[in-house]
Amino acid sequence: MNTPSPSESARPGSHRDREIVEARVIVTCPGRNFVTLKIVTRSGVYGLGDATLNGRELAVASYLQDHVVPNLIGRDAGRIEDVWQFLYRGAYWRRGPVTMSAIAAVDVALWDILGKMAGLPLYRLLGGRSREGALVYAHANGRDIGEASDEVGKYIEKGFLAVRAQCGVPGVKKAYGIASGGRPYEPAESELPAETVWNTPRYLETVPRLFERLRADHGNGVELLHDVHHRLTPIEAARLGRDLEPHRLFWMEDATPAENQTSFEIVRRHTVTPLAVGEVFNSIWDCKHLIENQLIDYIRTTIVHGGGITHIRRLADFAGLHQVRTGFHGATDLSPVTMGAALHFDTWVPNFGIQEYMFHAEETDAVFPHDYAFRDGRLHVGDTPGHGVDIDEALAAKYPYAPKQLPVARLEDGSMWDW
Repeated sequence: MNTPSPSESARPGSHRDREIVEARVIVTCPGRNFVTLKIVTRSGVYGLGDATLNGRELAVASYLQDHVVPNLIGRDAGRIEDVWQFLYRGAYWRRGPVTMSAIAAVDVALWDILGKMAGLPLYRLLGGRSREGALVYAHANGRDIGEASDEVGKYIEKGFLAVRAQCGVPGVKKAYGIASGGRPYEPAESELPAETVWNTPRYLETVPRLFERLRADHGNGVELLHDVHHRLTPIEAARLGRDLEPHRLFWMEDATPAENQTSFEIVRRHTVTPLAVGEVFNSIWDCKHLIENQLIDYIRTTIVHGGGITHIRRLADFAGLHQVRTGFHGATDLSPVTMGAALHFDTWVPNFGIQEYMFHAEETDAVFPHDYAFRDGRLHVGDTPGHGVDIDEALAAKYPYAPKQLPVARLEDGSMWDW
């Protein structure tokens, strides 16, 4: 470590004030599991970062506690770029969801500390506002087309300007995105993965009829989105995109697995339905070909799974050069810490598109008090220094970790499929 000069140590906000003296991992389950990193400086200023990876939370918690935290003690919290490079380039085993979620937690916590020390909200540190509020979309689902349309109507009444719609598929017992028991949809329902059965032909018949009904019921004044959830081959995705063109979707999300980025060339060749992808991406390399060849319209990589603000800022700038806009993942498997950081980013980033928004449980909101608020179809950040989200550690301790895993999918003949 570099030793600061006596004059530097005496200044407010000096290296000594910024020295990291503690970093601890907090695992809590107020309705669902969250992993939070709290970094504390010698001056007492602390920052929070989210490290939640749905179904693999303890893997990230261990990566942080056992491998990252020992490397943070004594470092200058103000050297955000250097810390990021140390954790990324200094590790032989780079990238991947566990590593990048851990790096993101550190990075967001350091940005939070910087904002608090500067007395500025995070969006001001990034360069100030590009907009007054971030357009968000809600999730509407139904067991059938009629019920889904009713749910879309309820969100429109709540003031949403954009709604993602999913509905049940005849012959498919647990279709993706469909809630059960009148509760909000949460896919990670069991300690071991639930096994679901998938039928592509029935799905391809149902979805165009869903959006035909939604436009008939609700008109063109609402933006409509749909998540395929990686279920289709490229040519099947191209067919669905073509069939949805008359209904003018805002986007079709995760139409096909994108490990092979060139597969989107087939989809793009056959449809003008806008394409969104990337919530499972962890770095700029996962979407380099997609972006530079303008094969997608929206990039959905999250701050928490994409290495934090430092890395996502680079990804967003790269996307902006190719007229690709942001559309961050924002389901309830990300804590309010990520939502707060994402909204500050959304408020600043020039090539913003839309932000996913699902309501957290009341227990979650109580554990993570925050200053962002929904009104008039948009989420608005406050001017609290940092990202505006805190944690009630005493309350968090009352909700112990509860093992839950995401489902898997099989075809009707028993073959594994993409969930």
